[in-house]
Amino acid sequence: MITQHETAGGAHFAFTDRWGGVSAAPYEQLNLGGAVGDDPEAVRTNRRRAAEALGLSPAGVVWMHQVHGSDVAVVDAPFGDEAPAVDGVVTARRGLALAVLTADCTPVLLVDPVAAVVGAAHAGRPGVRAGVAEVTVEAMAKLGARPERIVARTGPAVCGRCYEVPEQMREDVSAVVPEARATTRQGTPAVDMAAAVRAQLARAGVTSLEQSPVCTLESADHFSYRRDGTTGRLASYVWIEES
Repeated sequence: MITQHETAGGAHFAFTDRWGGVSAAPYEQLNLGGAVGDDPEAVRTNRRRAAEALGLSPAGVVWMHQVHGSDVAVVDAPFGDEAPAVDGVVTARRGLALAVLTADCTPVLLVDPVAAVVGAAHAGRPGVRAGVAEVTVEAMAKLGARPERIVARTGPAVCGRCYEVPEQMREDVSAVVPEARATTRQGTPAVDMAAAVRAQLARAGVTSLEQSPVCTLESADHFSYRRDGTTGRLASYVWIEES
């Protein structure tokens, strides 16, 4: 099943769950990740189904080679089979959908509907520490976007109450982004990636942000690497309709 939201200016945000695809366990069903050990044909079928459900061309979606960094690429077409190692993409091309793969990390989707510029970022713990969301906003600004006009959405991700980490890791991340500091329900150290991304976007000048209420670790309808280990990947999409 896919949840889709439309905003002013023809902007679309969409988020998948794990159902409605053809992948077998442990990737069942709608695995959209091509580098997790699933049958490549099943992944192609799942990506086609998801794109068609959104009214997109399966060949017209930009997929990244995500590496938990902060490099951002400007694109005007899909990468094909040779996607570079980046964790953010931006475009000023209407109709081109940008996709982020996650299974606990925070997917960040960004649109300036006035400038018709969109961006997408993969914000895991290393990416948050490296400021990938802020770098993506900066890349959008070079294409004419203005932070105060950007509408942001973050998708399903592990919540701060569930993302338990060693104390030193919490201190390492919160030294860079204080808002990341969190505590689990059991009172152990944790980091809150969604809160960190929200704070980073605010510092970059983005004031319109809606956060998904879904915690991937708690939801059986979503993939979670921390919960299951070998598992599939969700996708979050953003694009602006062609004129």
